[in-house]
Amino acid sequence: MTGFVVWVDFCLRPGARDRFRELVDANATASMRTEAGCRRFDVTEARGEPDRVLLYEIYDSEAAFEDHCRTAHFDEFNTQSAPLVVTKLVTTCDLVLEATH
Repeated sequence: MTGFVVWVDFCLRPGARDRFRELVDANATASMRTEAGCRRFDVTEARGEPDRVLLYEIYDSEAAFEDHCRTAHFDEFNTQSAPLVVTKLVTTCDLVLEATH
C-alpha cells in the first residue's frame, strides 16, 4: 500500500496548548470527515513537554495532501494557530508499509 505521510512537530508558546488543541483538533476532525484522500490524522502530545504537539497524517497521495492545504478548515487552523507557534518542523515521507491487525 502506498501513501503520503506528513509529520508536523510544533513547539508552542507557553500557555498556548489549550487554544492550539482546539484549533488542531477541529482541523483534524474536519479533514477526516470531509477529505476523501485523508486516511489518518493523529494529534499527539509529547510526554513531559507541555508545549509540544506532533501530528501524524496519512494521505492517499501528495496531491491529496495539497488538496488538504487548500481547504477552508486548514486555512483557518493555519492562520489562527500561527501566533501560538514558536517553531514548526514538517517532515514528509513515502508510506511503504501500513501494518494492520
